[in-house]
Amino acid sequence: MNSVKQSILSRVIYWLIQVLFPFVIILTSVRLVLYTADAWVKIEYRMPGFPADIYGFSLDDRIYWSSIDIDYLLTDARIDYFDEFTLDDGLPMHNDRELSHMQDVKNLLDTVWKVWASGIFFLLTLVAVLWWVDDRVIALRAVIASSKLTVLLMIFLVIFLLAAFGVLFVGFHRIFFEGSTWLFPLSDTFIRLYPERFWRDIFALLAGVTVLLSWLIGGIARWSLRGK
Repeated sequence: MNSVKQSILSRVIYWLIQVLFPFVIILTSVRLVLYTADAWVKIEYRMPGFPADIYGFSLDDRIYWSSIDIDYLLTDARIDYFDEFTLDDGLPMHNDRELSHMQDVKNLLDTVWKVWASGIFFLLTLVAVLWWVDDRVIALRAVIASSKLTVLLMIFLVIFLLAAFGVLFVGFHRIFFEGSTWLFPLSDTFIRLYPERFWRDIFALLAGVTVLLSWLIGGIARWSLRGK
């Protein structure tokens, strides 16, 4: 391959890796958090200052009802899965508006997992191609640079969480959900289980997991460069 063309191709791939890497690692963090949700939900509800449910859910109630939502998201259950669950007052666990949102969330996650799998494939392909058209050192440096960029992005995310979480939360829902379908009164089960504090902590947890994964992958790449 012509050296000039090879240089241009290498630079393009190098920058594509840096664009794709944070995206893939963030989605990997989402998957890890969701698939371990039963464990960290129990921790979250016990966190100091976590708001109590003014309508009467106890700690055990919250853990139980949230586990049902998690099971729905992690399995191939249909929305009628919730038909068998009623609260102590005899009302359904979720009303029609909440069920519609749960269906929307599950549909979004199904799409996210497909995009995530495609992203991993393309990222690994780009690294392999860069390794082939240039050399091993450049490919590893691309990974290291991408890991540093991802950590930097997460630092900015945490700062934004502290400064204006409401803006981030509303913006996220306006991008991924239609209209006001994600808004609920305080008396709905969804808000009683997942108040704003819950979602703020999830974003912080995702940022932390993303930093950990980026640091781990970047560390492996740096270790591989020793002696080169």
